[in-house]
Amino acid sequence: MNGFENDSHEMNELDHEIIHYAAICGVDLADQPAIQACLEEPHATWAEDKARQTLRGLLILRIKLETEMIAQGLSPRKLTSQTT
Repeated sequence: MNGFENDSHEMNELDHEIIHYAAICGVDLADQPAIQACLEEPHATWAEDKARQTLRGLLILRIKLETEMIAQGLSPRKLTSQTT
């Protein structure tokens, strides 16, 4: 067992949350610079922006999950604005 038996379901749930918070924050998931900006050190004005903080945390979680999957020889699907 590789620990990712439910990876498709879990990835769908994670992606759904990322899509939700990206929409709230006005972040286009196809816009790599916008995603990178979310991952960078939070802006001072983000202290009260819980949605953006949540989006940042979800993106970091997805990157970690992708890294673990790749290390185990799996191919995580690309994050898009639509879940499949």
